[in-house]
Amino acid sequence: MSERRRCRRPGVLGVDTKTAVQLFGKLAEITPIRAALRKMGEYCHEDGRSRLEIALELYTGIRNKACLKCRMAEKNVSALLSLGGNAFGADSEEMRAAFKDKYWRRGLANVVKGVSLFGVRKPFVPGAPFQVVWNVTDSCNLRCKHCYANAGQNPGMDLSTEDAKRVIDRISEWGVVVLAFSGGEPLIRRDILELARHSSSRGLYTAIATNGVLLTREMCSALREAGVEYLQISLDGAKAETHDSFRGLDGMFNRTVNGIKNAVEAGFFVNIATTVTRHNLEEIPDMISLCEDLGVDWFMMYNFVPTGRGRFIGENDLSPREREDMLRMLWRRMKKSKLNLLSTAPQFARVALEIEGSSCNVVPTHFSNTALPGQLRSLADFIGGCGAGRFYIALEPNGDMTPCVFLPKKVGNILSESPERLWVELEDFRRLRDRNALQGSCGSCDFRFVCGGCRARAYGYFGDFALPDPGCIRNEHEYEKLIRIKGMPQAV
Repeated sequence: MSERRRCRRPGVLGVDTKTAVQLFGKLAEITPIRAALRKMGEYCHEDGRSRLEIALELYTGIRNKACLKCRMAEKNVSALLSLGGNAFGADSEEMRAAFKDKYWRRGLANVVKGVSLFGVRKPFVPGAPFQVVWNVTDSCNLRCKHCYANAGQNPGMDLSTEDAKRVIDRISEWGVVVLAFSGGEPLIRRDILELARHSSSRGLYTAIATNGVLLTREMCSALREAGVEYLQISLDGAKAETHDSFRGLDGMFNRTVNGIKNAVEAGFFVNIATTVTRHNLEEIPDMISLCEDLGVDWFMMYNFVPTGRGRFIGENDLSPREREDMLRMLWRRMKKSKLNLLSTAPQFARVALEIEGSSCNVVPTHFSNTALPGQLRSLADFIGGCGAGRFYIALEPNGDMTPCVFLPKKVGNILSESPERLWVELEDFRRLRDRNALQGSCGSCDFRFVCGGCRARAYGYFGDFALPDPGCIRNEHEYEKLIRIKGMPQAV
């Protein structure tokens, strides 16, 4: 791997953020302090960030001037962080160093806002989604069989540049940490560099999910200049024929691999995303090896969800046993791989805990594989599991909001409604966050707070996101029902 400056991923789910959940959660039990925390979470139009972000900028010395309310917030934050540092063995200089990173500051502000709005609950709910995935265009240059967006079927939904910037402004003011442009193929939008630049300028960690075909060296350079730090690139096989047959066009495997090489060379944080089906299941070990050779940072195995064009290939879904075996293989491989291996299947956390028992200090999620030392191990319940409508939401090209890109249930529109109000008051969000309201085995499972099942799969198969995820080994009876009702083939 050549010498280059690699982009970082935002540390919004690292130890400092989990420490903040514990610290500010105890303080939020005191009503006047909870009210003060809520005030600090407000957006300051004069200084252009939330008051807590401005306070942390003052605390770290990055900023010298601010309005009176933000300066008062800094005094409170300084006292609280001093208390937290003493509790967890960090001195003031260590605390200041941690929060010199703007994404740490933004992540902490989101945690505190969540504590002030919802208290400390399992699973934890931040004050805004940590991540918004925006399908910024319906247009695409490929015809993938498993496309969740059914790209190319809804022309005319794309917003104008100015309206798209308004969406970005709302996302930023809400307190979101990560904005990922997806599609369709986002690089097809002629103004994607302008939108990425605007996102970065508003303090958002800016990412792009792409099929990689258009990632020339020139495009990678332009994306870096525009402030993009993270690229998720889709790859569906270790062999050209496997990848190309799923992508709908010949020659795409070689172009995608070249795009990955260009992205790595340009210094992006690179995540390779693979939707695992029976079509490519046997190639997953070879794909991990290929990604190791390419020098990427993450390899993420996506759950197949029957939505979009994926509704027509449900027979390719894994059985619960196939998924279980795959996740166990992934866990074993992760221990010796130089890659970080992740999966959007929330059962991955349960698998790790079952294999390792009480010695497990890494709880894998599709956000990160995070070590939880000592007293922080108990906080896994606050982080883990399905994040739909909790840690992330999705946007359609026209600004319609859904809980997840794989859960196409409209819950509002970010341009015509208040996302802050919907986040707090919407019944669908409340139901998605309540693990005790889940039905069947998912609702009674001991691992529901670190897993909870994939709510999009429950919705895709049964039309109700509170029903069991039929992909879990503990829900094999639900999978058997699908076989009988839908005629899905059983695993060989």
